[in-house]
Amino acid sequence: MALMVHLTPEKNARRIRRAGIAANGFRRGVFCMPVMPSYVLSHQWLRELRRGGQRLIVAVDFRIPDDEPVLVGHYGAAQTELTAAEAISVILHVGDARGYEILVPRAITPAELHRIRQVRQVTGWRYHPNAHGRRPCACPACLGRGEFKAADLRHRFATDELELTKPQLLARLRQADNDDDLIDALYGLARRSRGDVIDVAHLIDHPNPEVRCSLAWALRRYRGSEARRLLARLAADPDCDVRDAAMQ
Repeated sequence: MALMVHLTPEKNARRIRRAGIAANGFRRGVFCMPVMPSYVLSHQWLRELRRGGQRLIVAVDFRIPDDEPVLVGHYGAAQTELTAAEAISVILHVGDARGYEILVPRAITPAELHRIRQVRQVTGWRYHPNAHGRRPCACPACLGRGEFKAADLRHRFATDELELTKPQLLARLRQADNDDDLIDALYGLARRSRGDVIDVAHLIDHPNPEVRCSLAWALRRYRGSEARRLLARLAADPDCDVRDAAMQ
């Protein structure tokens, strides 16, 4: 029997003891690593998982048959279907096992659980296996809001172009003298909180369909009957891209 370890927030422990490990995620399975001689490699995903805001991670050890089909590979590459025993052998013998993972494409039953245990909360890597010693990227795609020391990292390693505030975006919208500036301001507003729809309503009949398309994206952040009415008008726009944006 193959002994695997699955890392999960401590708040899930009671449910897992009762019902097992659910098959979650877009690939519908349970991510895990084999229990190996190296404690660090076995639990290497812990710090990366804590980036999601979980304060305490626990390890769930479970057993599956050696001949059960699983998927194995590096998170940045295509995965290969092998038996559990073969997948463990791949990870044990690869030159650098950091970033590897095994996916069991089903749920784990309570009868297959071995134990739930506490683990050291500073084990593993963050961002990517070779991130230590490199300048972090502070863009919104790499550094989400609420992550550990996110505000400090954004201040220290700011991207080349700072994101404009909502008042700045509205000022740019009012002062725009070409369609490109209008589109940039509207897409910026589409990432902001809702406000007064009158700020953008005058663009509903703009002759450029790209401007109307970006208006549709911005209107999705507004609330109220007037915003819904404007989106309904754009959903009947002659341009198919504008209609698609309005009906997303």
